[in-house]
Amino acid sequence: MEKILKLKTAEIEKISNIESFNIAISIDCVIFGYENKELKVLLIKSDLEEFSGLYSLLGDIIRPDEDLEEASYRILKERTGMDDVYLEQVHTFGSVDRHPSGRVITVAYYSLIDIKHHRLNLTHNDLHWHSLSDINKLAFDHRIILETCLERLREQIMEYPIVFNLLPDKFSLRELQELYEAILGVSLDRRNFRKKIALKEWLDDIDEMEKEVTHRPGKLYRVKKKFRKKKQPSKIGGYPQVSSMS
Repeated sequence: MEKILKLKTAEIEKISNIESFNIAISIDCVIFGYENKELKVLLIKSDLEEFSGLYSLLGDIIRPDEDLEEASYRILKERTGMDDVYLEQVHTFGSVDRHPSGRVITVAYYSLIDIKHHRLNLTHNDLHWHSLSDINKLAFDHRIILETCLERLREQIMEYPIVFNLLPDKFSLRELQELYEAILGVSLDRRNFRKKIALKEWLDDIDEMEKEVTHRPGKLYRVKKKFRKKKQPSKIGGYPQVSSMS
């Protein structure tokens, strides 16, 4: 004889686990930029007394009436004034004591933007770009979140054409290699790098040369239209899947 499952109401479920239903959820945004051959991240001074003097990532508690994606763009808009930046979800962090106000689980998002073409419309709480090499201690567990997003970035640039958001519309292979080296933290062999990029077939030769440079002018390229970042992702990272660079 089939056993009848005894059902409970949602209200009883809530009452039975009241402490769990009081856990907060937040969003933290890791916004990477590139300038003067350095990878940078956007940070803001923490407004919590417990972290006085420390910088933090751009984050906030989500509201009861918004979903994660909506909250991530709302928080970025409120903190920076920018509303044309694509965000990708990376990881969830839930250490019990990660927030001094109580139990807060945070979902991390990251994005890549061209610093020269994305003005910060707000500058409160000392909001500005920081070179990754200059960052030491951050508020909360934000150093761990930053390192996790950086590792995700390093993994993705070897397989997907995502770094072009950090470059101007037209760029040389020299500039592209310098960007890869800044992200990976290593020097790359020029010949091998160019061979691997050519095999990817990500770029269009636009039949133009660099101008007003102190070195020998190089060819200029543009990322192919089908690989340009879409407003909303349809596949991994918002791009069609492509072969590995390895």
